[in-house]
Amino acid sequence: MSTLLVASEASLLPARNQMAISLGWHIIIACFGMAMPAMIFVLHRKGINGDEVALELAKRWSKVSGVLFAIGAVSGTVLSFELGLLWPELMAQYGDVIGLAFSLEGISFFLEAIFLGIYIYGWGKLPGHIHSLMLIPVILAGIFGSFFVVAVNAWMNAPTGFEIIDGEVVNIDPIAAMFNSAVWFQFLHMFLGAYMVTGFLTAGVYARGMLRGRTDRLHKLGIGVPLVFAGLATLIQPGIGHLAGNRIADEQPIKLAAMEGLATTESDGRVALGGVYIDGELRGAIEIPIDGSLGLLAQNDPNAEVIGLDAVPVEDQPPVNVVRFAFQTMVGIGSALVGLVLWAGWRWKRTSGGMFGSRRLLWALVAAGPLAVIALEAGWVTTEVGRQPWIVHGLMRTEEAVTDASYLWFSLSVLIVVYTLMTLGAWYVLRSMSKRWNAGDYHLDAVYAGDIAAGEHDEEPSELDQLDVVEP
Repeated sequence: MSTLLVASEASLLPARNQMAISLGWHIIIACFGMAMPAMIFVLHRKGINGDEVALELAKRWSKVSGVLFAIGAVSGTVLSFELGLLWPELMAQYGDVIGLAFSLEGISFFLEAIFLGIYIYGWGKLPGHIHSLMLIPVILAGIFGSFFVVAVNAWMNAPTGFEIIDGEVVNIDPIAAMFNSAVWFQFLHMFLGAYMVTGFLTAGVYARGMLRGRTDRLHKLGIGVPLVFAGLATLIQPGIGHLAGNRIADEQPIKLAAMEGLATTESDGRVALGGVYIDGELRGAIEIPIDGSLGLLAQNDPNAEVIGLDAVPVEDQPPVNVVRFAFQTMVGIGSALVGLVLWAGWRWKRTSGGMFGSRRLLWALVAAGPLAVIALEAGWVTTEVGRQPWIVHGLMRTEEAVTDASYLWFSLSVLIVVYTLMTLGAWYVLRSMSKRWNAGDYHLDAVYAGDIAAGEHDEEPSELDQLDVVEP
């Protein structure tokens, strides 16, 4: 084994940990950039049509978005540098293939920053309708920016848009690279996940306030609006996940085998829950007693052959237990959140107290946010660890791409300190804002007061206004 390969293998652990921490941290913040502007837009449009409470909530959330965007800009920049610093061989060989996606993401980021700034500082300075329209480019920039980033990761799972001739990457087509076979399912899965994380976390904050006795309309809106977004995303997500699984079965069968803990190739296998993969065998799992259920899920055919881990050498297999545990965590939490959405919908339509009339449901909403975050992180673990040992599936192994620099443990330590301080700083700022709002810091600029005065105050109370609230 060459000295360079030994050095690269020694760098793998700190490089992987640094990338995992920075990506895992940033992706949570990125969810708010993708989803919260749309929620603010709904509140703003409702506000300029006469709903002062909705407008106040939109203004508050715009300030929260500004704080999160600022720290997200830092963590996103770190990730961009890390690709070159931690995985130089990846960028040296394939940088021209995926570079366009990063360039377009940068343009999207700048557009998002410009229009978000106009929106945040436009309160009281722009007419209401024009002001609300500043959110449209923010929403679109968040969608396109996230698409370009996810496109790069999807390309790593389904590399295309180039040829390798005599060891050289040639005939590069960056557009084909972006629109690879994995991109749409991966992007939609992430897009819906962002709305789930943002919606449930936001609703949970106001559910906690309602449990503490704050039963005003602002808290009802604070739960209802994000919960509608999160609920729709939650109900659609299983279908997108299933389609993504079909692609994995076709193009990355070993990843699917790790997700299912499937040791050998089977044509009538059963889906197994739980268990630990030891010495080429899944032990302690509970099988669903339906022959062919595994093929049905993997390829929509109960008689389909599902490839097992034994199809490749051990050194080409991912860490099965890590992948399987992450996958089952994601699916388990996702299923629970589907149940929560159905429960909330049933209470909304079928009970006199509405969904606000149940303390159990409010507590479930409080828990739903952190659970959605765990599911999101588990999904990324499944995607990234399931691709191992490849950084570019089937073409470049991870140890071939990693740097042999000696400073990685130091940079990892610095990263942990910096991200801890950013987390504490963000928490302090957001907590301070929340305390001021709870203390009665509630006002609108004059231009909006005029807009609201011209609104339709004589309209009938909405269904949301008429719902009873449980006594704390």
